[in-house]
Amino acid sequence: MNNAASDSPVVSVDHVWCSYGDFIAVRDVSFAVARGSIHALLGTNGAGKTTLLETIQGFRQPARGHIDVFGFDPARERTRIAARTGTMLQESGLVDEMTVAGQLELWQGLNLREDNPDRVLELVGLTHRRKVAVSALSGGERRRLDFAMALWGDPEVLVLDEPTTGLDPQSRRMVWRTIHDLVAAGSAVLLTTHYLEEAQSLAETVTILDRGRVAREGPMADVLASIPATIGFTVMAAPETVSELAAQLAGDLDASSAAGGTRVDISTSRLQEDVGRVIDWARGHDLVVDRLRSSPASLEEVFLVVADADAEAASGERTSA
Repeated sequence: MNNAASDSPVVSVDHVWCSYGDFIAVRDVSFAVARGSIHALLGTNGAGKTTLLETIQGFRQPARGHIDVFGFDPARERTRIAARTGTMLQESGLVDEMTVAGQLELWQGLNLREDNPDRVLELVGLTHRRKVAVSALSGGERRRLDFAMALWGDPEVLVLDEPTTGLDPQSRRMVWRTIHDLVAAGSAVLLTTHYLEEAQSLAETVTILDRGRVAREGPMADVLASIPATIGFTVMAAPETVSELAAQLAGDLDASSAAGGTRVDISTSRLQEDVGRVIDWARGHDLVVDRLRSSPASLEEVFLVVADADAEAASGERTSA
């Protein structure tokens, strides 16, 4: 990750609402994407991600609130913004009858940014397929060609909607590497993905939407810290000895019988302190802790907490209706 990202955002979403008639798709959403950074925009199905992306790109006008990209209103200055923005959507705009090289030559004629088809084909590993018809490409190769078009001319902002869907692990690493290179050169990336491990690895900041509202937002480390970390191990210890450990912890301890002793699971917001207390407790009682693991919350766990809360809220609404 690039720690030298500018404090001045290139994309700013300020208390934005979007609606389709009486249906409100986006409710009071705010976040910013800094130059030289990656921001992940995530959400459950129907959370409003697509609507918000369309609004950021100027295809829709927000019902309330304000968006600016490079200091411009995208709905009013869409052409000016598009000249500095690369976009990779879920739905491809490729022409099946053209060759790969022909597709990029067409793109070259339509694009305001300058680049070379051979350069971007090499970046995405499609040089050997340049004379092949687009219709003959595999699904993963089509996504790589989509990515090549988004990369054209090293855009200042790159909007990537599910960029690695359908890619093999090697191609996915290529996409990650290329994104990191662009960010290191100062570009900003707005990323949506269902691969939460990918988002956690790539993004410095994240916004998680739920039913149009912001459920979590901020630096990735802060969002991960919004739910407890976990510690787990098995130990041969009497219940009263385990109870002694529980009294020493900042977090909550749950103990259960397991093959080979007692299974201990700890949920804590102070991971480092409680790991130290577990080690000190084990040494003090001359105990061996087996299969010890400790880890902060993952983005997937945070996402599932949001999704579970949404399911409970929806169930409550149905019950009260």
